[in-house]
Amino acid sequence: MRLKIMPLKKSFSVHRVPLILFLCQVMSALEVPLDLVQPPTITRQSPKDYIIDPRENIEIQCEAKGKPPPSFSWTRNGTHFDIDKDPLVKMLPNSGTLVISITIEGKAESYEGVYQCTARNERGAAISNNIVIRPSRSPLWTKEKLEQITILKGQSLVLPCRPPLGLPPPIIFWMDNSFQRLPQSERVSQGLNGDLYFSNVLPEDTREDYVCYARFNHTQTIQQKQPISVKVHSMDELNDTITANLSDSEFYGAKSYIERPPKLLTPEGRTSHKEELRENVLSLECIAEGLPTPSINWTKEDGELPINRTSYTNFRKTLNINHVSEADSGKYKCTARNPLGFVEHTISVTVKAAPYWITAPKNLVLSPGEDGTLICRANGNPKPKISWLTNGVPIEMAPDDPSRKIDGDTILFSDVQESSSAVYQCNASNEYGYLLANAFVNVLAEPPRILTEANLHYQVITDRPAMLDCAFFGSPIPTIKWFKGTKGSVLQENTYIFHDNGTLEIPVAQKDSAGTYTCVVRNKLGMAKNDVHLEIKEPTRIIKHPEYKVVQRGGKVSFECKVKHDPTLIATLTWLKDNGELPNDGRFSIDNDHLVIMNISDEDDATYTCVANTSLDIVSASAVLRVVDRPNPPFDLELTSLLERSVQLSWIPGDENNSPITDFIIEYEDSLHEPGIWHHHSDVPGTQTTAELKLSPYVKYSFRVIAVNSIGRSLPSEVSEYYMTKAAEPEENPTAVEGIGSEPDNLVITWQPLKGFDSNGPGLQYKVSWRQKDGDDEWTSVVVANVSKYIVSGTPTFVPYLVKVQALNDVGFAPEPVIIIGHSGEDLPMVAPSNVHVNVVNSTLAEVHWEPVPPKSIRGHLKGYRIYYWKVKNSSKRNKRHVEKKILTFNGNKTHGMLPGLEPFSHYMLNVRVVNGKGEGPASVDQVFNTPEGVPSAPLFLKIVNPTLDSLTLEWDPPSHPNGILTAYTLKFQPINSTHELGPLVDIKIPANMTSLILRNLSYSTRYKFYFYAQTSAGSGSQITEEAVTTVDEAGVHPPAVGADKVQPVNPRIRNVTAAAAETYANISWEYEGPDHVHIYVEYGVAGSKEEWRKEIVNGSRSFFGLKGLLPGTSYKVRVGAEGDSGFVSSEDVFETGPAMASRQVDIATQGWFIGLMCAVALLILILLIVCFIRRNKGGKYPVKEKEDAHADPEIQPMKEDDGTFGEYSDAEDHKPSKKGSRTPSDRTVKKEDSDDSLVDYGEGVNGQFNEDGSFIGQYSGKKEKEPAEGNESSEAPSPVNAMNSFV
Repeated sequence: MRLKIMPLKKSFSVHRVPLILFLCQVMSALEVPLDLVQPPTITRQSPKDYIIDPRENIEIQCEAKGKPPPSFSWTRNGTHFDIDKDPLVKMLPNSGTLVISITIEGKAESYEGVYQCTARNERGAAISNNIVIRPSRSPLWTKEKLEQITILKGQSLVLPCRPPLGLPPPIIFWMDNSFQRLPQSERVSQGLNGDLYFSNVLPEDTREDYVCYARFNHTQTIQQKQPISVKVHSMDELNDTITANLSDSEFYGAKSYIERPPKLLTPEGRTSHKEELRENVLSLECIAEGLPTPSINWTKEDGELPINRTSYTNFRKTLNINHVSEADSGKYKCTARNPLGFVEHTISVTVKAAPYWITAPKNLVLSPGEDGTLICRANGNPKPKISWLTNGVPIEMAPDDPSRKIDGDTILFSDVQESSSAVYQCNASNEYGYLLANAFVNVLAEPPRILTEANLHYQVITDRPAMLDCAFFGSPIPTIKWFKGTKGSVLQENTYIFHDNGTLEIPVAQKDSAGTYTCVVRNKLGMAKNDVHLEIKEPTRIIKHPEYKVVQRGGKVSFECKVKHDPTLIATLTWLKDNGELPNDGRFSIDNDHLVIMNISDEDDATYTCVANTSLDIVSASAVLRVVDRPNPPFDLELTSLLERSVQLSWIPGDENNSPITDFIIEYEDSLHEPGIWHHHSDVPGTQTTAELKLSPYVKYSFRVIAVNSIGRSLPSEVSEYYMTKAAEPEENPTAVEGIGSEPDNLVITWQPLKGFDSNGPGLQYKVSWRQKDGDDEWTSVVVANVSKYIVSGTPTFVPYLVKVQALNDVGFAPEPVIIIGHSGEDLPMVAPSNVHVNVVNSTLAEVHWEPVPPKSIRGHLKGYRIYYWKVKNSSKRNKRHVEKKILTFNGNKTHGMLPGLEPFSHYMLNVRVVNGKGEGPASVDQVFNTPEGVPSAPLFLKIVNPTLDSLTLEWDPPSHPNGILTAYTLKFQPINSTHELGPLVDIKIPANMTSLILRNLSYSTRYKFYFYAQTSAGSGSQITEEAVTTVDEAGVHPPAVGADKVQPVNPRIRNVTAAAAETYANISWEYEGPDHVHIYVEYGVAGSKEEWRKEIVNGSRSFFGLKGLLPGTSYKVRVGAEGDSGFVSSEDVFETGPAMASRQVDIATQGWFIGLMCAVALLILILLIVCFIRRNKGGKYPVKEKEDAHADPEIQPMKEDDGTFGEYSDAEDHKPSKKGSRTPSDRTVKKEDSDDSLVDYGEGVNGQFNEDGSFIGQYSGKKEKEPAEGNESSEAPSPVNAMNSFV
C-alpha cells in the first residue's frame, strides 16, 4: 500500500489543476503497456530547423518505443544514409540518435541537409519530421572607411548599421568604445533594422565612438562595426568658424536650425505592407524626425487594438501584438505629431498561417472484428493539403488493405484483423510549412487490466478537487464503474466527474468525502478492480501576514508570519527574497515565525515572502521592505546665463534612496568678505533641478546644493565654480541709527554698519549729517570711515536733533537715508515734586500723592518718580545704626503710587523725586505717617521641660513681630492615645506678660499635643505646635490589673505591645495572660542593626516598663518575653525617640549674685516704664523694637489698577534676623523664622511698578543713609514681672 499525495502546485491556479491532470491522464490512457505487442512510436526527435554550432559535434536525435523494440534507419536529402560508410557518424545503442564527430576532423558544412529517421518493427514503421541541419554563421563586417559626419544642431540624422547576414540573424545594439550602451530616448532610438535614428541632433550628441555591435547568440560571438564620428555645430559656432574652403555641401543635410513639422524617416511614403505568420509577434515601426521631437500614436482602422496582447517599445515608436491571428489583419495607422503639425503612415497587415492542427490523428487500439477511425484535420492560410502515408510510404503506393477506406482527411477501418496493424502518417502542408503526425492501428485481444498501483492512499486538502486514479487497459476498451465503501452503490455523475482515462474526480472534497473507493473495469474478456483510500486534511493558512515596512538604512526590521496547518501534517516555513533564496549573510536571522534583518543596506530593499508548505499544499504571503535614507548629495553643479545680478544654477539630483526629494536648499559662500561661511540663499521644490539666483554686487560667489527628503538632509554637494559680480553703489543704508547724548553738551550718533556683503563695492564709508530739529540751520555733514559712531560736541542740553547716516563706496552713494530724531545729552532735574501727602490704607499699605514737576525743569527724558521711604528709629539709637531706606520707582508721568509691605504699628517717613535718563532730581519735603496695629507672628519658640507623672512645664518667647501690643496668649492641648486618636481639646488663656506655665493633673505616660499663639487687638496670630509625654514612676506605681476576673491560661501569653517614646526614654506596655509568678523581661535594640538584643528584667508582674538612656531620634525594636518552660516571646514593635534637645544649663536664677543683679535691673526698668507710661498718656511717642521686618496683614492683598489688587514689587535690601537678648532655644523648640523686610512676594528682581491709581509698577530698592530715626523698641510696656520671666 502506498500513500499518494495530491499537492497544489505553485505555478497552477486552483481551477486549472483538474484540466491539466485530465489531459495528462488521457494521454496515458491511450498508451499500450510495453509488455504488449505494438507498432513503433517516435518519442523524441530534433527540431525541424536545426541550427548547429560548427565548433561542436552534431547530434541528431531520434528515439522510439515499440514491441518488439524497433530498428532505426536514416535518409539524407531523400536518399538512404549509410552510416556504416562514414567513420565520423555513429548511431547510439538502442536508439536512432546519430552523433557526427566533427570536432577533430570534418566540417559542419559537409553534413548540411535534410535528414529523416524511420523506426520499424513487425507491426509497422514510424517516421520523424524532416530535420534540416544548418551550421550557424557569424560573418565579419566588410571593411569600410567612415568619414566624420558634420551636422547642424536641430537636423535629423540616421547612423546605418547594416550588419552582416548571419544564421540565425544577430541581435543589434549601439555602444561606445568603453562598451557602455548609448542612451536612447524619444529623440534618439534604434530601429528594427538596427540603424540609429536622431529626430534632431543636439551639441551633446557630438562624439567619435558611435559603434554598432552584432551579437550572434548561437556561437556566443559579437562583431563590431567601425566607430562613427559625429560633430554637431550650432549656428553661432558655424558663423565663427566659416572659412574660405568650407562650403555648405560638407554638412550632413542642408537645413538650418529651425523648428519644423514631423517627417517619417521609416517607413517611407504614406503606405506600406507587412505580412506576418499566425502566433508570431507582429512588430510595426514608425520613426519620425522633426523639431520639437515628434511623439508617435498608433490606431487600427475599423477596429480596436487588442488590449491584452498589445505593447509598445522604443518610446512608442514600435507597436507589438503578441500571438497574432487572422483577425489581426487590417490597416494600422501611426501618427507622428509635434506643435507644428503631424504626418501619418498606414501599414496594411496580412496574417498568414503555417498549418496548425485542428484534430491530430491519435493511436487506435482495436480488437479483432472492430471498426475504427483515424482523423487528420488541419488549417492554415492558405489551406493546407492533407496526405496519408502508411509505414512511411505514401498510402497510394502501399499494399491494399480491405479493412481500410480513405475519405480525404479520414481513414475508416472496419472488421480489422491482426494484419491490419500499421503506422499511419498524416502530412498537412502549405507554402509556409508542414505538420507530420504518426498514429498507429494496433489490433489486440486483451482482458481488462488496471495499471494504477493497488490500495493507493490519497490525501487532499478540504474544498479542493480530489483525483482518484484508475488507469486501465483492455481490448476491446473496458467499461468502468466506481463505488464508495464496501457496500456502496454506483457513484453517479451528479456529484462526481468520470474521466475517460478512468479517473474519478471529486470537484470539492469535504470531510465526508473521506473513505475507500473501488473502481471496477470490464470487457467481454474479463473484469478487474482496485481499491483506493482518500483522507481529507485541513488547509494551511497564514493567520498573520508580514507587513509593509519602511526602514532607514542601518536600522533593523522584523517580519512576522504565523501559520496554522493540519496537525497531522508537517509544515515548513521558508523565507524568500524577491522569490529567491535569502542571502547567506549573518545579518539575516530566522527566529520561529520572525525574519529579522540587522544593519539594513540598500541591497535589502526587496519583497520578502514567507512560504508555508506541507506535503499537500503551499501558501505564501509577501511584504515589501522599503529601505530609505537621506538623499545622496546632488552633483554636476553648473552655472549658466551669467548676468550682473543673476545666474542660473543647475544640478543633477543624487539618489533619493526611496524617499522622494521634497526640496533643494541652495547655499552660497562669499569668499571675498566671509570665506568659509555658508549662507542660505533659497529653497526650490524637489521636482526642480535649475534655479534662477538673484545676486548682489561685489561678491565672489560659489554655490552648493543640499537635497531634503522626509528622512533628512543630504550632505552638501561639491562646490560650484566661482563667479564674481561687478561693484555697484550701496543699495542699503546703515540700520539702528540713534542720536543720544552722553554728556549735557554733546550728541553721540551711532549706527549698525553694513556687512561686507552689503557694501556692493570697495571703499565703504558713511556720510553722517545732523541739524537742530526746531532751528533753521543747514545740515552739517561729515564723511567717516567704516565705523559705527560719531560724536558731535558743543550742543545745548537736551535739544532735539534731526540725524541721518548714508552709506557710500568708490562707485557712489546709497539711496537717501531715513531721518531720525535724536537728543543731545541730559542733565539732572532741577525741581522737586510738590504737595506730597500720604493716605494710610491699612497696617501694611499706604497711598502717596504728589504734584508733577514742570516739563522744562526735567532737562531730559522723564523716566518717572521715585519714592524713598523708611521706618523711623528710636532717637537713642540714632548714632548706632544706619537708616535703611526703601525705594519705589513709578514709570512715566505719574502723580500717585502705593507703598505695600509696610510693617504694622510703625512710624515712617518718605520723600519723592523726579527721575530722568541722567539721574534723580532734588527730594521733596519729608512726610511722616504711622501704620496701625496688625496680628502678631507666631511665638518665637515653645518647649516642654521637666516632665513628671502628672505635669509638664511649658516655656516660650514672645513673637519676633508683635505688630502691636500683645493682649494675651492662647494655649490649647489634647491627649493622643496609642492609636493616634485625639482626645478632648482644653483651651487656656494666658496673660501677655507670662513666658512659662506649669500644667498639672495630667495622666501619666500619656502623649499630649499643644497649640499655642499670641493675640493683639487686631486678632490672633499664627500658632505653633508641640508634643510631649508624661513619665512613668518605676518605683511602685501599679495600674489596675487587666482581666483580673478572667481564668488565666496555663501558658503565658503576651500581646498588644506598645511604646510611648520621648527624647531619651520610652515607656513599654503590654497585656499579659497566664499563671502568676512568671518572670517577664523586655528586650530591645536599634532597628535594622545586627547587634544582639539588650535585656531588662521586669520587677514583679507589672505590665509596663521604662527604658532609659536611649539615643534621641533613633528607631528601636522591642519585644516582651516570659522566662520558663514555655519561652513565649511576643511579636516585635518598633518606635522612634524624639529629636535631641539642647542640654540644660545650670539654673543661674538660684545664684545669689545673679539675684542681686536682676533686682537692680528690674528697678531701672520699672523707672523707665513709668516715664514711658507718662509720655504715652500725654500723646507722645514711645519706642518699639529696633528693627521689625514687614509682615503683610492677611486682610490686605496686593492691589492692581481698577480691581484694587497690587502689582509686583521687590526689595533690594539685605535682611538679617533680629537679635534677641534671650537665651538660645533648645532643639525641642519650635521657632518661626523672622520675616524678611522684603517685597519679593510682589515680583522678581528690584524692579516693580504701580499704575496710576497707586497699584505697583515702580522700582523698589533699598538704601542706607546715616540719618537719625525714631521707632518702637517693644510692642507693650513691660512690667517687672514680665522682665523677670524673660530670664527664666
